Amino acid sequence: MDVTHLDTVPAFITKDGSEIRELLAPRNSVIRRQSLAEARLPIGGSTQEHYHPVTEEIYYITHGQGRMRVGEELREVQPGTAIAIPPGQRHKLWNTGSEVMRLLCCCTPAYEHEDTIITEAEAAG
Repeated sequence: MDVTHLDTVPAFITKDGSEIRELLAPRNSVIRRQSLAEARLPIGGSTQEHYHPVTEEIYYITHGQGRMRVGEELREVQPGTAIAIPPGQRHKLWNTGSEVMRLLCCCTPAYEHEDTIITEAEAAG
């Protein structure tokens, strides 16, 4: 059985600028087809708009307030919010609150930099 604890997992920066800690993924466990990570966005911070050609994601907000855009749809998010992000959908997350935003990110297949296409330069605003 692979068991990890958030405090023992090193952080790294993803291609979209998020600070994440992979809890379970092919790099550190017997899991082969998905990954679970905690991401953090600083106060006033945001991810770069991007999409994943192959990977589908679920974001689950655990701390903080923000705004999430998937495609053309924009929603306010807070603890307890789960967001489905299909492959190929542009998305961006902003921390609009007064604390570090923390969220769980589930990816299938597991997160890889190579499956992240940054679209920020193409986006208006």
